[in-house]
Amino acid sequence: MKRRKFVHIGALGIGTLAHWNTSYAAKIKEEKPAWLQKIILQNDQDFPRYEALRITDQKHPFVGGFRDGDDIPNPQTTGYYVLKVACAVISPESSFYQSTAHVEKAIQACNCLLNMQHADGTIDLLSTNFHSPPDTAFSVEKLCVAYTLLQKNNQGNRYSALMSPLETFLKRCGESLVVGGIHTPNHRWVVSGALAKLYQIWPDPRYKARAEQWLQENIDQDPDGQYTEKSAGIYSAIINKALISIHQVFNKPALLNVVRKNLEMTLFYVHPNMEVVTDASNRQDKGGINMFENYYYGYRYLALLDKNPRFAAMCRLIEKAYFPRIGTHIENFLDEPFLWQELPSGNSIPTNYVKSFPYSGLIRIRRENWDATLLVNNPNFLTFHHGNAILQGLRLAASFFGKGQFQSNEIKQVGNAWILQQKLDGPYFQPHTKDQIDPSGDWEKMPRSNRKQSEIQYLETTVQVKEISGGLMVDIDMKGTDGVPVSLELIFRGEGKLEGLVPSGKESNAYLLKESEGKYSLGEDFIHFGPGKAEHKAIHLRGALPFAQAPSVYITGFTPFSHQLFIRQS
Repeated sequence: MKRRKFVHIGALGIGTLAHWNTSYAAKIKEEKPAWLQKIILQNDQDFPRYEALRITDQKHPFVGGFRDGDDIPNPQTTGYYVLKVACAVISPESSFYQSTAHVEKAIQACNCLLNMQHADGTIDLLSTNFHSPPDTAFSVEKLCVAYTLLQKNNQGNRYSALMSPLETFLKRCGESLVVGGIHTPNHRWVVSGALAKLYQIWPDPRYKARAEQWLQENIDQDPDGQYTEKSAGIYSAIINKALISIHQVFNKPALLNVVRKNLEMTLFYVHPNMEVVTDASNRQDKGGINMFENYYYGYRYLALLDKNPRFAAMCRLIEKAYFPRIGTHIENFLDEPFLWQELPSGNSIPTNYVKSFPYSGLIRIRRENWDATLLVNNPNFLTFHHGNAILQGLRLAASFFGKGQFQSNEIKQVGNAWILQQKLDGPYFQPHTKDQIDPSGDWEKMPRSNRKQSEIQYLETTVQVKEISGGLMVDIDMKGTDGVPVSLELIFRGEGKLEGLVPSGKESNAYLLKESEGKYSLGEDFIHFGPGKAEHKAIHLRGALPFAQAPSVYITGFTPFSHQLFIRQS
């Protein structure tokens, strides 16, 4: 392969990065890095899947558009098709380079987008949001780059027939974004990033003014480096990308410091199997399975800009773990040759640490191939991963006045242990005094807060977690009212095999641990846990969370309940 040539861009922190000019369209294949060529070919492989979703019925109101997996015509899938076509037809490496057939289908898709677009310039997210400026912004961010790629490769007006309806769509979107509102904290930065992309093509001062109006609210980053929604699996990466776009267009280098801080924090949110720690999220990714592909752009951008070896190491890990996923940002890789450079050498991400993130309410422990997360204000107060063998949550409940699901509002470190606690009371209530009685006998008009309490019952729970060789020791002490049924619940990821257990008789994949040790394994990875205790079969207690619909192991007893549980990889 010929030595790649790159654009040299001064300090890179004082404005917009250089983008392709028309001469780039004539560059030979060898000048793109091999990884980008591979992504271009992956993009080609998606077209048969999209073809199956295309609406070809000429009588259909959205002919030329695309359905989602639920068979609903929608602007998101339709817009993504236009993006994919733009990336293919401008790339000499693609099988569809300069394909007139694909351009024609993309023109039809753009015309469909115009039909789907409301008079105010917005589009719908049909699963939840209608006339939605933020969902419009998500599409604008990508389709602006598609437009830019076509514009810079439009020799002989080859793509003008596609660019014309796309321009109309984007400018109408812009009208909605200069006045439209938002729902969530991240929407402010997504909208501002989309406005920056529009301004880069059509420098309408209203775009910049509106973005500045949102930016006046200041970026919602806490001292840990996380954003308000704590959505490590979805929105944090989206915010990072939006802030980079805003900096590139409006010269906001301070925003890069925000991104750096989040990316540094996220290095400690890596499970050994390259999943993201999502347990502290306030959004739909909470406790879900998410990967790092959306972080790749930010890590690569700043690894190159700062010559940061740890960010470069993170890029290499993402590539190794799931390379095809990073192709979701093909348009940015094509549009910014700066990203084509070789990553800095050396270094690795942290894999042996104990790290507290108090503003996110979690403690992270990682020892190479196993890790654990302790959480506050979360009934799943502990998770444990050994490779792909995963304890998704440890939960504890007592049938105490319908409110006995354990969660702690803080984690204290005492020596080499972490302490989680909860104190509950269960009172009964005396009659109202005569002057407090409502003549109608209406219960709501005689509030319980005015009644004297009696026969008050108490339940105090202390959970102590210590690190041991290869894992953790969890000491549970629950006392106060005697004879209260207790259920300790270990919830595992569903694909593995459980051993050393007996069926609970309650659910098909719920088990009791009576023996000294149980084992959960998936492939070559495993988790040992125990010892067991099974003093009753009441695994689903009143007031506790419902069954997790996953392989679950229960240790049961009565208060006073003291139990020491090990969870380890070996």
